[in-house]
Amino acid sequence: MDRTTELEEKIAHLIRAVDDMSGVVARQDRELAVLTRRVQMLLEREAERESMAGEAPEANKPPPHW
Repeated sequence: MDRTTELEEKIAHLIRAVDDMSGVVARQDRELAVLTRRVQMLLEREAERESMAGEAPEANKPPPHW
């Protein structure tokens, strides 16, 4: 096998590896976007819950004898 053929084969393998890794990175980017949205939603829920902590309705408060 001559040097040119060897280099062409190596380049072909590298191109395939880059394409495969590109697909992985694209999938991870989508997953990160979903997880980021979920974390933001949870943070907003927790902030809302904390702000409502002092505003519990009378039905949810324990009776005075507790």
